[in-house]
Amino acid sequence: MNRLLIVSNRLPITIEKRKGNLHFRPSVGGLATGLGSFYKSYDSVWLGWCGISADKVDRNEKENIKTKLMRDFASYPIFLSKRDIEMYYRGFCNETIWPLFHCFTQYAVYDKSLWGSYGFVSRLFCDAVLKIANPDDIIWIQDYHLMLLPKLIRERMPDATIGFFLHIPFPPFEIFHLLPWRKEILESLLYADLIGFHTYDYVYHFLDSIHRILGYEHTIGQITTENRVVKVDSFPMGIDYERYANAIHIPEVKKKVKRIRRKTDGRKIIVSIDRLDYTKGVPQRLEAFDSFLERYPEYKEKVTFIHASAPSRTKVAHYKLLKKQVDELVGKINGKYGTIGWVPVWYLYRSLPFNDITALYNVADVALVIPLKDGMNLIAKEFVATKADSKGVLILSEMAGAAKELGEAIIVNPNDKEEIIESLKNALEMPDEEQRENNRIMQRRLQRYNVERWAKDFMDSLSYIKEVQQQFHSKKLTDKIKKNLINDYSKSNDRLLLLDYDGTLVPFAPRPEKAKPDNELLMILKSLSLDTKNEVVIVSGRDKEILDKWFGTIDIGLIAEHGAWIKERDGNWETIEPLRNNWKEKILPILEYYVDRTPGAFIEEKEFSLVWHYRRVDNKLASVRSMELKDDLLHLTANLNLGVLEGSKVIEIKSIGINKGKAALRWISPKDPLEKKDWDFILSIGDDLTDEDVFAILPESAYSIKVGLSPSRARFNLDSVKDVRLLIKELIL
Repeated sequence: MNRLLIVSNRLPITIEKRKGNLHFRPSVGGLATGLGSFYKSYDSVWLGWCGISADKVDRNEKENIKTKLMRDFASYPIFLSKRDIEMYYRGFCNETIWPLFHCFTQYAVYDKSLWGSYGFVSRLFCDAVLKIANPDDIIWIQDYHLMLLPKLIRERMPDATIGFFLHIPFPPFEIFHLLPWRKEILESLLYADLIGFHTYDYVYHFLDSIHRILGYEHTIGQITTENRVVKVDSFPMGIDYERYANAIHIPEVKKKVKRIRRKTDGRKIIVSIDRLDYTKGVPQRLEAFDSFLERYPEYKEKVTFIHASAPSRTKVAHYKLLKKQVDELVGKINGKYGTIGWVPVWYLYRSLPFNDITALYNVADVALVIPLKDGMNLIAKEFVATKADSKGVLILSEMAGAAKELGEAIIVNPNDKEEIIESLKNALEMPDEEQRENNRIMQRRLQRYNVERWAKDFMDSLSYIKEVQQQFHSKKLTDKIKKNLINDYSKSNDRLLLLDYDGTLVPFAPRPEKAKPDNELLMILKSLSLDTKNEVVIVSGRDKEILDKWFGTIDIGLIAEHGAWIKERDGNWETIEPLRNNWKEKILPILEYYVDRTPGAFIEEKEFSLVWHYRRVDNKLASVRSMELKDDLLHLTANLNLGVLEGSKVIEIKSIGINKGKAALRWISPKDPLEKKDWDFILSIGDDLTDEDVFAILPESAYSIKVGLSPSRARFNLDSVKDVRLLIKELIL
């Protein structure tokens, strides 16, 4: 199995320097905890920041840190300066991306200098990866801190296997669109081979932004860019189930459980554990508990609320205010309801070790986990896993990714205080057997889909998409195949070159004035036409007047309007078969109606066809309107002998039986046998669905080339217009 490189902001080991000595301890946090057990069982290296400022260690200490981390922890450190930490981590990551992706737009800061630092640190991470990466390594990039890394690595390791996983929510387009650097981030992520999210909601939001900002469509989560195929999918992260399920057997955990039960004196226990973050809804939990005691006074002195908050981003202003608010709420509740023998809220403001956390899970009658927004929330899963006797009730926010898997919990809206209050009462009064049944179902699910299964599913999907890419790559016009093509061209005496225009010889542009051939292209075509062995045919969707205007002075054949018109060298324009256009008066009003409803759309009228263009339409609206129009047209044209053709951001209506392939037969298999040539070299190049009709009628010996990576009948692929021109110029030379 190939080696795995896990790349994240933090290593699973944190280094501190106290009194001149370096101290190594396990990192805390969802990612370190979740992936910690998995990466140790794999041939892997974990790359990330080691937690200590580069300003605090000298060169020798850095080397010692590298040696110890690689030897003892299979980890490779990245050193960040105090400024890097302030600008990149505390700045862009935690003051821009974190609030924005969690839909707290009021807290998001858009500072160009912070963005610059984000890019600078991403390059530091890239340099570190390249120092230790082997060509066959799997590079798995984790989370929002490193969204620029896929592109940076791909540019320097084009064949690398790269996966990316986002552990926080991906926001709806309307929120993501607020980010000034949205395009750069999306473009970078598409340099990964596989992009993973916790839920299909986040997958949908991502694909929606990709479509509306970059214009890419997808097929069941598979995106085809100009030169790559990328997969986007959902992988709900699991936990180390057995570790939590067996924690009750640890002697220290047993002691802590007994101590907590003794101190709570037989009262019901509600447990709440989370980082002190504004996304976690900590004040809402406390306010709901306050209202619960007020509404149901019979629970006074019969229930204890244990809330543990790990300090988080303590230097950020919003977090300081949150800490103050929580302190005041705890004081208010304890002062309002507390008695000499009873403290309603036990408030622990510190990070708790594994044994303490699992002891709290075990004693809890109710776990109150109601974040306002959370990518997954492993605490909910950990709580369920620890319930050895299956007693205990989970109250879970519908805004947490885990709610998609833990449907047997009591699911609440974290903004609905009334619902939370009633859920607390229902949870405390739920019959034991109902608790056990709900938890058993969830436990079986968590046991099956644990962290190892999650990682394996991701790796399997990454392997699959690499196979898909390889299938496309196997059709790519490699240097070896190109050499054979050029050699066959040079040896042949009767050559036919069928060249699509828009998207093949020039980048596609709806308006003719934007698609006019440049001087280089005109010189290329003239050079080809001057070779007496060549028959060059431009096969285009443009109308015949435009093609005449552009290429009338060059001795080449022309096919216009996707095959409606044909013009051979030294000939006149003619149609394949008698055509009519009296149907236009029925169809044109429909197209005009859709233009009025779709800002940016316009109609192009050709002699025997109508074209509805929507390239300049908002991508989301274009997707909806084009489908609506196509459905309407298919119903209207059913009895009119018309075809509805989809092209690159266009829908064209024309007579059935007219296509580029049928027109190209004039050169390949003319009706008059005397006109037939025995071509010993045929080259056909095109970029969209309309060109598939040409590829379909070519003999097996022909060189057919699709521009782009979408599925095609063509034998080979090229990436771009630039590559097409380079190929043709090599033929001329």
